[in-house]
Parts: sequence; structure tokens; C-alpha cells
Amino acid sequence: MLTRIVKLTFQEEKVEDFLAYFNTINTRVSTFENCYGMRLMQDIHHPTIIFTYSNWKDENALNHYRDSDLFGSVWSTIKPWFGGKPEAWSVNTYFEDGSFTPNHPAN
Repeated sequence: MLTRIVKLTFQEEKVEDFLAYFNTINTRVSTFENCYGMRLMQDIHHPTIIFTYSNWKDENALNHYRDSDLFGSVWSTIKPWFGGKPEAWSVNTYFEDGSFTPNHPAN
């Protein structure tokens, strides 16, 4: 399983717009084929910084979403609201809930 972490920095006056918009699309994203769930998190000291944290079957599944009409629509809607360049990481999980993850390449 692959975890995708995306850091989005919004213009201060657009944060509420993003949160309202996210409420309209979150289920469609989190139930996209081979997506195993998604979280939205907001920095407590810098509320213009928002993270998405999503789990995918593999990199091909993530890329399938990134090439989809859904992603294109979401991205084109929120991109004008950015106050900084988005950052993204695709990571493997080494440790979770007190145990090693069986899908880790080293296991």
C-alpha cells in the first residue's frame, strides 16, 4: 500500500471556500477505485496549511486517480486558491499501531 501526503497552502480568504468544496467531493475521492481512505488535516498554528493523507493500493492506482476527470476537476477548482506551491510525497509505511507493516519492502 502507498500513502500519499499532500501539503496545500491556501490564501487566507480561500480556506473556508476550500473546506466547503472539499465537503462536496470527499466521498468521491475517498471511494475512488483502489483508494483505501483519506484524511484531511489542518495545521493548528497555520490554518492556511492543509494536508491530505490518502492510502492507495499502489502507485498505479494513485496515477489512475491523478489522470482521472475527477482529479482534473478538483485541481482546476482549487488551484486558483493556493497561496503557495503544493508539495507531495508518496511513502511506504514502516510502522503503524505498534507493529511492522507486512507490505513494507524490507519485511
